[in-house]
Amino acid sequence: MKLSVCKATLAAGLCVFATSPALAETIIPPPVNSGFTGWVLAASALVLLMTLPGLALFYGGLVRAKNLLSVALQCGAIAAIASLVWVALGYTLAFGQVSGGWIGSGNAFMLLDLGSIRPGTAIPESTFALFQMTFAVIAPALMVGAWVERARFPWVLGFCALWVLIVYAPVAHWLWGGGWLATRFGTLDFAGGLVVHTTAGVSAIVVVLLLGPRSGFPDKPMLPHAPALTIVGAALLWVGWFGFNGGSALGANDNASSAILATHIAACAAALTWLLAERIAIGKPTGVGWATGAIAGLATITPAAVFVSPGAAMLFGALAALVCYGAIQQVKQRWKIDDSLDVFAVHGVGGILGTLLLAVFLSRELGGTGYFDGATMASQLGAQAIGIGVVMVWSAVGSAIIALMVSVVFPMRADEEGEIEGLDISAHGERAWDFD
Repeated sequence: MKLSVCKATLAAGLCVFATSPALAETIIPPPVNSGFTGWVLAASALVLLMTLPGLALFYGGLVRAKNLLSVALQCGAIAAIASLVWVALGYTLAFGQVSGGWIGSGNAFMLLDLGSIRPGTAIPESTFALFQMTFAVIAPALMVGAWVERARFPWVLGFCALWVLIVYAPVAHWLWGGGWLATRFGTLDFAGGLVVHTTAGVSAIVVVLLLGPRSGFPDKPMLPHAPALTIVGAALLWVGWFGFNGGSALGANDNASSAILATHIAACAAALTWLLAERIAIGKPTGVGWATGAIAGLATITPAAVFVSPGAAMLFGALAALVCYGAIQQVKQRWKIDDSLDVFAVHGVGGILGTLLLAVFLSRELGGTGYFDGATMASQLGAQAIGIGVVMVWSAVGSAIIALMVSVVFPMRADEEGEIEGLDISAHGERAWDFD
């Protein structure tokens, strides 16, 4: 392999040596940017922080005291099993060499055939695989909030392991791995409005419908036992989301800082708007409301964080709070569905809302980065709507099939006695709090 350029000022002898294949390979450094790599490694830690311990504390504070340990354990065990599944098969299905645009090939089975650099980036493929693994961890963990206090632990692990492979990995490929939604229709999803939040939100409500409500719902009050834990968990999620969205730029660059800025602004606007909505509706702003509003804003800005202006991010956050607040009332009060910790109403609805708003605020006239490949606002709205429809249907059908398949081996639901006693004792023989 000859060097493409040999400067005239170099001595002839140097040129001769430089043209030898062995020396050329030695003196040409690999195209890896160490700064970009360092940032994505740090972002991976931030995203894992979102699940461990952020999500565990956020959900744990919202359940009754007798179920806190079960929720935290489910988050931890899902993180473990999703990581192993991702290494074994999930990564290659999502990001393996493209084969027809529907699913990745098996070239990266067990991460055995990773390239020295991820194509289209300036980071090693091992770094990319690690970063994407943390997304595959938090996506199924989000669903825990829907089935808390009644789903059996073995069923949860079996369902989530298969869900990563059958629901999550294909959608990740369609939108992020060179698949058909991104290449054929131009559907955009920067950091997971569809891939993470819509899949988890839709799948969660399907499972809830199959599982049934908690004993006593909706007549018996089931109040959060520790709102302070929820606030701490939300704060950890908020900080971790900087890695979630900022890390999706795959480099320490303007895209990363723009995404983090939009993320923070949307969360601020959503948290304050939610408090205002509570003040009007129930007379008092609450800590749980602040936490829920912030998460709604974060979920809604996720698909668009790098594409929209900070001013648009404020609107994303305000609309997220109003729409998701209304969705909670609709799901629980009108439909009487026990989506216990509002996974669909916050993550599912927020992800869908942000995916649609992206098509509007991508416009340069509204401060966005502009449409790609000659697209217009109308055509981009169509592309986003197609993506939403496809992901919702795939998530709903796939999750229903997986849930029923796993229930043949592991029953879905705890018995009534175990539910009344609390899953901490009945399923795990421990208490989260023991003051004796």
